[in-house]
Amino acid sequence: MSFTKKDRKIQSENGKAFPAITPESLAQVIAAALRAEFGATPSAVKTVARLTHSNERAVRNWFDGKNGPSADNLVVLMRHSNIVLKAVLELADRPDLVLAVGILGLRDQLVGVVAAIDKARE
Repeated sequence: MSFTKKDRKIQSENGKAFPAITPESLAQVIAAALRAEFGATPSAVKTVARLTHSNERAVRNWFDGKNGPSADNLVVLMRHSNIVLKAVLELADRPDLVLAVGILGLRDQLVGVVAAIDKARE
């Protein structure tokens, strides 16, 4: 059986290729981000499991880089962790948004410092 000219093309005509992000590399990047944000302790695994409503064994595999989180759990992690958000944006090759997340993190730190100063004055 031969293919017709209307069949879907497997390769692009202009030769552009997408960068290969394998599930293993994604799992390793997410694992490093989770360890940086939450630490590598058993309590960190429990904290992330509570945040994502996931099984602790699954979360332990995320921390070890054996598996990556599902899409819905990844969104929850990005909601609660700027480091995970930055890691995903770097994988997506979005340096402009990585910079924006960094600025928002600085804003949060500044608000915390101002609140601490106001509390010390009382």
